[in-house]
Amino acid sequence: MSYIYVLVALVGALALLNLVFTFGVVRRLREHTEMLTKGNRVQGSGPKVMLGEGEKVGEFSAVTVDGAEVSQGDLAEGTTLVGAFAYGCSSCDERLPAFLELARSFPGGKDRVFAVVVGPAEHVTEKRDRLAPVARVVTEEQGGPVAGALGVTGYPAFALLDSSGAVRAAGTMVDDVSMASAGAV
Repeated sequence: MSYIYVLVALVGALALLNLVFTFGVVRRLREHTEMLTKGNRVQGSGPKVMLGEGEKVGEFSAVTVDGAEVSQGDLAEGTTLVGAFAYGCSSCDERLPAFLELARSFPGGKDRVFAVVVGPAEHVTEKRDRLAPVARVVTEEQGGPVAGALGVTGYPAFALLDSSGAVRAAGTMVDDVSMASAGAV
């Protein structure tokens, strides 16, 4: 009969331990929710998916889908909005409309917006066609020179480059660059 008391005590102790852990998780979730609702999202707090603030775009040369040549020098002629998207990336599909909206209102228009779409040519036509009216668009395979020059390691990736070709703001969310672009000239 004493083994029943021990078993009940053990189950009670496990339930109490579970309750303590649950309260800890709820407390952390409340802290995170509060940070997000107050807009205290720290710049660069997410994963680094491309060059960081202050880093300059590497050398590259490519041809846009419109047939124009583009290089890192073209991105340093003024403030430039950059977006990198990939085939098979559901986050890219979710964030593309917000990028398109920002690109439409970006100072300097299509000449100051640059996008790279990574993946097999036959699979990236939809993204390419949606981006082409508002940006200079380059398509390339995985590991291509443009994504390499931008230091892209994950998708989607967004950046705002200053007139020297250095990153002013970057991240995985359009908001990471839209606030910085408010002062873009």
